[in-house]
Amino acid sequence: MAMPVEGGTLSEIHQSARKLLLKARDGVEKLERLESSTTNGGFDSPELSFAVKKDITQIQSLCVDMDRLWRSVAAKSQRDLWKRKVEQIAEEAESLKGSLNKYLVRNQRRMNEARERTELLGRANGESAHVLRIFDEEAQAMQSVRNSSRMLQESFATGTAILAKYAEQRDRLKNAQRKALDVLNTVGLSNTVLRLIERRNRVDRRIKYVGMFLTIVILYFFWRWTS
Repeated sequence: MAMPVEGGTLSEIHQSARKLLLKARDGVEKLERLESSTTNGGFDSPELSFAVKKDITQIQSLCVDMDRLWRSVAAKSQRDLWKRKVEQIAEEAESLKGSLNKYLVRNQRRMNEARERTELLGRANGESAHVLRIFDEEAQAMQSVRNSSRMLQESFATGTAILAKYAEQRDRLKNAQRKALDVLNTVGLSNTVLRLIERRNRVDRRIKYVGMFLTIVILYFFWRWTS
């Protein structure tokens, strides 16, 4: 049975990761086709490279969530099954990351070689200067994509760590609250005190959701700013 979790069950998170994996694999294949056509006068796509990098980072973030959830599955057979599924997703994401990195290295090398050929030709006319400027702009765009991708990956990792820590603290607070309620019931304190505790719990949940919403908004505007 799938374990429920904020934002979806384990099965739902796994399905989302699979969809992102298919999307990222298709993006890598498109980049490789563009790379092949570039040798015949085609163009590569820094925007597509950034989108694929973002998808892979999100898959790895989902793997962190799934890795935490499958350990809470009650049946051992189900735990082993989910462990294999999560490991498969993580391995495929790592493979796509390696393919993307190799593509970026090849593309950077190709641009460097083209720039060196242009410089060696030493053409002083406007056409040569225009070609060199195009390569410089392309190299700057690729560097910007790599920098943005790295910053976005670090932001995702930080956000994931914060949410995981908050979930851990929330579990401890729930346990403490449960024990406190047991003690209060034992000593026969008034229902007014119990209602105050429940009201504080609802406020804490609202604070948590607002915090998560603000984190998503900040990441979204950060992505819009870097892109």
